[in-house]
Amino acid sequence: MELYFFRHGHAEDAQGPDFDDYTRKLTDKGVERTQAAGLALIKLNVKPMRIYTSPRLRARQTADILAEALGTAPEARDEVNFGFNPRLIPTLLNDIPNDAAVMFVGHEPDLSITVEALTGGGEVEMKKGGMARVDLLARSPLRGMLMWLLTPRILEVIGS
Repeated sequence: MELYFFRHGHAEDAQGPDFDDYTRKLTDKGVERTQAAGLALIKLNVKPMRIYTSPRLRARQTADILAEALGTAPEARDEVNFGFNPRLIPTLLNDIPNDAAVMFVGHEPDLSITVEALTGGGEVEMKKGGMARVDLLARSPLRGMLMWLLTPRILEVIGS
């Protein structure tokens, strides 16, 4: 099974005393880079059966853009919000066959920590709009091999 971890694109800065992190939107740069990433994922033949996204607006917007390019409807799940970790993944994979692909659209540092834990170490840093692919080697215990770690710039070049 291929697991894709995509960090949301560039979002608005947190501002003011009434700041609500749930409603931070993607910036124009975030939208443009995510659109380019969607084109890159098509070229890379990424075909997720499911796209799970954090319920926060910037992640949902990122997932919507990717889903439009990939032809898969995103599903907002609290498990992919802040606090996402490998212990939450098995439930999300419960009814998915081993030959399928799944994408998670979320936040830092949770995505990097999750990729590190699944692959047995090695420091990973997910850039905004970047993506990692982990091929799952076993479901119990959950472990995999890091296949790709793509920066937004690499995705932009592939997608152009």
